[in-house]
Amino acid sequence: MAANRWLKPEVYPLIASVGVAVGICGMQLVRNITTNPEVRVTKQNRTAGILENFAEGEKYSQHSLRKYVRGKQPQIMPSVNNFFSDPSN
Repeated sequence: MAANRWLKPEVYPLIASVGVAVGICGMQLVRNITTNPEVRVTKQNRTAGILENFAEGEKYSQHSLRKYVRGKQPQIMPSVNNFFSDPSN
């Protein structure tokens, strides 16, 4: 009875968007725990103290997505933007 009350077709987009948001948050948490040089999970790594490892930090901050978008223009639809902003058209 309760499932029929809450799981209506109108609620599916909300459930999907919340699911995507939770997935993105989970992915970021896993990424930080596994690859962030400042996060140390094991006791042996925590006893090491502060590390001066700049190469590992650079590798973490300059990931492949950032390298991919570095040379791109910050526009979602450049052809539409140029069509409406260029006075010669």
